[in-house]
Order: sequence, then C-alpha cells, then structure tokens
Amino acid sequence: MRITSKGQVTIPQAMREKAGLLPGTEVEFQLDGDAVRIRPAQAPFAPGRGARIVELLRGSATVRMSTDEIMALTRGEE
Repeated sequence: MRITSKGQVTIPQAMREKAGLLPGTEVEFQLDGDAVRIRPAQAPFAPGRGARIVELLRGSATVRMSTDEIMALTRGEE
C-alpha cells in the first residue's frame, strides 16, 4: 500500500469493519514507538439540543406562578 502525495491511504474494508470505522467516523492517530495507531476519536461531551434550549430559556420567565397554578391552566381548571 502506498501513501498518496496528500498523505492519504486506503484502509482495507475488512480492517475498517473490525475496527468499527464507518464512513464519516472521526478518527485519531497515536504514535506507538515506530508504529501509528488509528482508532475512532473520543468525542467530547456535547449537550443535546434539548439541554441547549433549556439553558437558553433558563431565567427568562416573567410570570410568577406556582407549578400547581400552571398545571391547573394546562388542564383547563380555574
């Protein structure tokens, strides 16, 4: 196998499948003596969409109501 002028190399399909390297997988490289290891990158924790929305809305309420009052309105009670 030969490295291209852009530093690219093709990983054989059987090896990709065994290592779980699917198309679009982020990878990281490690030097281990005179060898190079490639493995799936450890993704840093990123909050999900819901957590980001809650954080944006936190502290933005302008009406002071208790949970019971909100639930009564939701149920159509007065």
